[in-house]
Amino acid sequence: MKSARPLRAVIVDDEDLARAVVREFLSAHADIEIAAECRNGLEAVRVLSADAPDLLFLDVQMPKLDGFDVLELAPGPYAVIFTTAFDEFALRAFDVSAVDYLLKPFTRERFDAALEKVRERSASAPALRGLLEEHRSATAPLTRILVRDGAEVHVIPVADIDYIEAQDDYVCIRAGRARRLKQERLSSLEKALDSAVFARIHRSYILNLDRLARIEPFTRDSRVAILKDGTRLPVSKSGYDRLKTLL
Repeated sequence: MKSARPLRAVIVDDEDLARAVVREFLSAHADIEIAAECRNGLEAVRVLSADAPDLLFLDVQMPKLDGFDVLELAPGPYAVIFTTAFDEFALRAFDVSAVDYLLKPFTRERFDAALEKVRERSASAPALRGLLEEHRSATAPLTRILVRDGAEVHVIPVADIDYIEAQDDYVCIRAGRARRLKQERLSSLEKALDSAVFARIHRSYILNLDRLARIEPFTRDSRVAILKDGTRLPVSKSGYDRLKTLL
Protein backbone atom coordinates (compact mmCIF):
# COMPACT_ATOMS: atom_id res chain seq x y z
CA MET A 1 0.00 0.00 0.00
CA LYS A 2 1.73 3.23 -1.15
CA SER A 3 0.62 6.77 -0.62
CA ALA A 4 2.06 10.31 -1.02
CA ARG A 5 0.66 11.28 2.37
CA PRO A 6 1.46 9.64 5.70
CA LEU A 7 -0.53 6.52 6.50
CA ARG A 8 -2.94 7.10 9.38
CA ALA A 9 -2.82 4.38 12.04
CA VAL A 10 -5.09 3.52 14.98
CA ILE A 11 -3.75 1.48 17.91
CA VAL A 12 -6.25 -0.67 19.82
CA ASP A 13 -5.09 -2.50 22.94
CA ASP A 14 -6.36 -2.64 26.52
CA GLU A 15 -2.79 -2.70 27.89
CA ASP A 16 -1.04 0.66 28.29
CA LEU A 17 2.39 -0.90 27.85
CA ALA A 18 1.39 -2.67 24.63
CA ARG A 19 0.15 0.59 23.12
CA ALA A 20 3.35 2.32 24.23
CA VAL A 21 5.48 -0.30 22.45
CA VAL A 22 3.61 0.16 19.17
CA ARG A 23 3.82 3.93 19.57
CA GLU A 24 7.57 3.77 20.16
CA PHE A 25 8.22 1.48 17.19
CA LEU A 26 6.09 3.69 14.93
CA SER A 27 8.15 6.77 15.86
CA ALA A 28 10.91 5.47 13.56
CA HIS A 29 8.55 5.51 10.54
CA ALA A 30 7.99 9.00 9.21
CA ASP A 31 5.44 7.78 6.66
CA ILE A 32 3.00 6.68 9.39
CA GLU A 33 1.17 8.93 11.84
CA ILE A 34 -0.96 7.87 14.82
CA ALA A 35 -4.52 9.06 14.33
CA ALA A 36 -5.90 7.60 17.59
CA GLU A 37 -5.31 5.18 20.43
CA CYS A 38 -8.12 3.09 21.91
CA ARG A 39 -8.14 1.25 25.23
CA ASN A 40 -10.93 -1.19 24.36
CA GLY A 41 -13.12 -2.46 21.55
CA LEU A 42 -15.99 -0.05 22.21
CA GLU A 43 -13.69 2.96 21.85
CA ALA A 44 -12.30 1.43 18.67
CA VAL A 45 -15.73 1.02 17.07
CA ARG A 46 -16.59 4.65 17.84
CA VAL A 47 -13.30 5.90 16.38
CA LEU A 48 -13.45 3.67 13.29
CA SER A 49 -17.09 4.58 12.65
CA ALA A 50 -16.20 8.27 12.59
CA ASP A 51 -13.08 8.10 10.43
CA ALA A 52 -11.50 4.97 8.93
CA PRO A 53 -7.68 4.93 9.08
CA ASP A 54 -5.27 3.30 6.64
CA LEU A 55 -3.85 0.91 9.20
CA LEU A 56 -5.19 -0.73 12.36
CA PHE A 57 -3.06 -2.32 15.08
CA LEU A 58 -5.60 -4.54 16.80
CA ASP A 59 -5.33 -6.63 19.95
CA VAL A 60 -7.28 -9.90 19.81
CA GLN A 61 -8.13 -10.48 23.46
CA MET A 62 -9.93 -7.53 25.09
CA PRO A 63 -12.85 -7.28 27.54
CA LYS A 64 -16.42 -6.64 26.29
CA LEU A 65 -15.53 -6.48 22.59
CA ASP A 66 -12.53 -8.43 21.30
CA GLY A 67 -10.62 -7.82 18.09
CA PHE A 68 -12.94 -10.01 16.03
CA ASP A 69 -15.96 -8.09 17.36
CA VAL A 70 -14.34 -4.81 16.32
CA LEU A 71 -13.79 -6.04 12.77
CA GLU A 72 -17.35 -7.37 12.57
CA LEU A 73 -18.81 -4.03 13.62
CA ALA A 74 -16.36 -1.80 11.71
CA PRO A 75 -14.76 -3.90 8.94
CA GLY A 76 -13.46 -0.87 7.06
CA PRO A 77 -11.12 -0.85 4.05
CA TYR A 78 -8.02 -0.54 6.25
CA ALA A 79 -5.10 -2.92 6.59
CA VAL A 80 -5.01 -4.84 9.87
CA ILE A 81 -2.05 -6.01 11.92
CA PHE A 82 -3.12 -8.16 14.86
CA THR A 83 -1.12 -7.80 18.08
CA THR A 84 -1.77 -10.82 20.24
CA ALA A 85 -0.46 -13.25 22.82
CA PHE A 86 -1.99 -16.21 20.90
CA ASP A 87 0.56 -18.79 19.88
CA GLU A 88 1.69 -18.80 16.27
CA PHE A 89 -0.04 -22.06 15.36
CA ALA A 90 -3.45 -20.65 16.25
CA LEU A 91 -2.87 -17.79 13.83
CA ARG A 92 -2.32 -19.68 10.58
CA ALA A 93 -5.75 -18.56 9.43
CA PHE A 94 -4.53 -14.95 9.51
CA ASP A 95 -1.85 -15.77 6.95
CA VAL A 96 -4.42 -17.46 4.72
CA SER A 97 -6.59 -14.34 4.95
CA ALA A 98 -3.64 -12.06 4.06
CA VAL A 99 -3.70 -10.36 7.48
CA ASP A 100 -0.40 -9.99 9.32
CA TYR A 101 0.04 -10.44 13.07
CA LEU A 102 2.57 -9.64 15.77
CA LEU A 103 3.01 -12.22 18.48
CA LYS A 104 3.62 -10.54 21.85
CA PRO A 105 6.32 -9.79 22.86
CA PHE A 106 7.51 -8.83 19.38
CA THR A 107 10.79 -7.26 18.30
CA ARG A 108 11.36 -4.05 16.37
CA GLU A 109 12.58 -6.16 13.42
CA ARG A 110 9.35 -8.18 13.34
CA PHE A 111 7.33 -4.97 13.65
CA ASP A 112 9.19 -3.38 10.74
CA ALA A 113 8.63 -6.49 8.63
CA ALA A 114 4.89 -6.30 9.26
CA LEU A 115 4.83 -2.66 8.20
CA GLU A 116 6.65 -3.52 5.00
CA LYS A 117 3.88 -5.99 4.17
CA VAL A 118 1.31 -3.27 4.78
CA ARG A 119 3.12 -0.89 2.43
CA GLU A 120 3.15 -3.54 -0.29
CA ARG A 121 -0.45 -4.65 0.05
CA SER A 122 -3.46 -3.97 2.24
CA ALA A 123 -5.85 -6.57 3.63
CA SER A 124 -8.91 -6.81 1.42
CA ALA A 125 -12.47 -6.72 2.74
CA PRO A 126 -13.25 -10.22 1.34
CA ALA A 127 -10.21 -11.61 3.19
CA LEU A 128 -11.36 -10.05 6.45
CA ARG A 129 -14.89 -11.39 5.97
CA GLY A 130 -13.44 -14.84 5.39
CA LEU A 131 -11.40 -14.57 8.58
CA LEU A 132 -14.45 -13.51 10.58
CA GLU A 133 -16.53 -16.38 9.21
CA GLU A 134 -13.75 -18.83 10.09
CA HIS A 135 -13.62 -17.44 13.61
CA ARG A 136 -17.39 -17.56 14.02
CA SER A 137 -17.53 -21.18 12.82
CA ALA A 138 -14.79 -22.16 15.26
CA THR A 139 -16.59 -20.53 18.20
CA ALA A 140 -20.19 -21.47 17.33
CA PRO A 141 -22.82 -21.55 18.61
CA LEU A 142 -23.24 -17.83 19.15
CA THR A 143 -24.12 -16.58 22.61
CA ARG A 144 -24.66 -12.97 21.54
CA ILE A 145 -25.15 -10.89 18.42
CA LEU A 146 -23.54 -7.47 18.01
CA VAL A 147 -25.36 -4.70 16.16
CA ARG A 148 -23.83 -1.32 15.36
CA ASP A 149 -26.07 1.75 15.15
CA GLY A 150 -23.77 4.59 14.17
CA ALA A 151 -21.15 4.71 16.93
CA GLU A 152 -23.45 2.86 19.36
CA VAL A 153 -23.11 -0.90 19.86
CA HIS A 154 -26.01 -3.12 20.95
CA VAL A 155 -25.17 -6.51 22.47
CA ILE A 156 -28.12 -8.92 22.10
CA PRO A 157 -27.95 -12.20 24.06
CA VAL A 158 -29.26 -14.93 21.75
CA ALA A 159 -31.53 -16.18 24.55
CA ASP A 160 -33.45 -12.88 24.28
CA ILE A 161 -34.14 -13.28 20.55
CA ASP A 162 -37.69 -14.19 19.47
CA TYR A 163 -37.00 -14.51 15.74
CA ILE A 164 -34.82 -13.15 12.95
CA GLU A 165 -36.21 -11.94 9.63
CA ALA A 166 -34.33 -11.44 6.35
CA GLN A 167 -34.78 -7.97 4.85
CA ASP A 168 -32.83 -7.57 1.60
CA ASP A 169 -29.13 -7.32 2.58
CA TYR A 170 -30.01 -7.05 6.28
CA VAL A 171 -31.56 -9.13 9.00
CA CYS A 172 -34.06 -7.75 11.51
CA ILE A 173 -33.51 -9.21 14.97
CA ARG A 174 -36.63 -9.18 17.13
CA ALA A 175 -36.01 -9.40 20.87
CA GLY A 176 -39.06 -8.43 22.90
CA ARG A 177 -40.06 -4.92 21.87
CA ALA A 178 -36.65 -4.20 20.38
CA ARG A 179 -35.97 -4.58 16.67
CA ARG A 180 -32.39 -4.24 15.44
CA LEU A 181 -31.16 -4.21 11.85
CA LYS A 182 -27.83 -5.85 11.06
CA GLN A 183 -26.12 -6.13 7.69
CA GLU A 184 -25.65 -9.88 7.42
CA ARG A 185 -27.03 -12.86 5.53
CA LEU A 186 -29.69 -14.95 7.26
CA SER A 187 -27.85 -18.10 6.14
CA SER A 188 -24.70 -16.92 7.93
CA LEU A 189 -26.55 -16.49 11.22
CA GLU A 190 -28.30 -19.82 10.74
CA LYS A 191 -24.94 -21.61 10.66
CA ALA A 192 -23.69 -19.82 13.76
CA LEU A 193 -26.77 -20.27 15.99
CA ASP A 194 -27.53 -23.37 18.07
CA SER A 195 -29.58 -25.59 15.74
CA ALA A 196 -31.28 -27.23 18.73
CA VAL A 197 -32.76 -23.87 19.75
CA PHE A 198 -33.09 -21.88 16.50
CA ALA A 199 -34.77 -23.26 13.38
CA ARG A 200 -35.04 -21.91 9.83
CA ILE A 201 -38.80 -22.18 9.40
CA HIS A 202 -38.97 -20.21 6.14
CA ARG A 203 -36.52 -18.73 3.65
CA SER A 204 -36.99 -15.40 5.44
CA TYR A 205 -37.31 -16.46 9.08
CA ILE A 206 -35.31 -18.11 11.87
CA LEU A 207 -37.35 -18.88 14.99
CA ASN A 208 -36.34 -19.35 18.60
CA LEU A 209 -38.21 -22.59 19.41
CA ASP A 210 -38.71 -21.49 23.00
CA ARG A 211 -41.08 -18.79 21.70
CA LEU A 212 -43.29 -21.18 19.73
CA ALA A 213 -46.84 -21.73 21.07
CA ARG A 214 -48.37 -23.79 18.24
CA ILE A 215 -48.41 -24.43 14.50
CA GLU A 216 -51.58 -24.07 12.41
CA PRO A 217 -52.39 -24.91 8.76
CA PHE A 218 -52.34 -21.95 6.39
CA THR A 219 -52.49 -23.31 2.85
CA ARG A 220 -52.17 -26.81 1.40
CA ASP A 221 -48.36 -26.69 1.46
CA SER A 222 -47.68 -24.18 4.20
CA ARG A 223 -48.40 -23.46 7.83
CA VAL A 224 -48.14 -20.57 10.24
CA ALA A 225 -46.24 -20.50 13.53
CA ILE A 226 -48.04 -18.79 16.40
CA LEU A 227 -45.65 -17.36 18.96
CA LYS A 228 -46.46 -17.03 22.64
CA ASP A 229 -46.95 -13.27 22.20
CA GLY A 230 -49.37 -13.82 19.32
CA THR A 231 -46.94 -13.06 16.49
CA ARG A 232 -47.64 -15.10 13.35
CA LEU A 233 -44.76 -16.26 11.13
CA PRO A 234 -44.97 -18.22 7.87
CA VAL A 235 -43.71 -21.82 7.88
CA SER A 236 -42.67 -23.39 4.58
CA LYS A 237 -42.98 -27.10 3.81
CA SER A 238 -39.26 -27.67 4.39
CA GLY A 239 -39.46 -25.54 7.52
CA TYR A 240 -42.29 -27.67 8.86
CA ASP A 241 -40.32 -30.84 8.15
CA ARG A 242 -37.42 -29.32 10.07
CA LEU A 243 -39.67 -28.41 12.99
CA LYS A 244 -41.07 -31.94 13.19
CA THR A 245 -37.58 -33.31 13.80
CA LEU A 246 -36.88 -30.77 16.55
CA LEU A 247 -40.18 -30.70 18.48
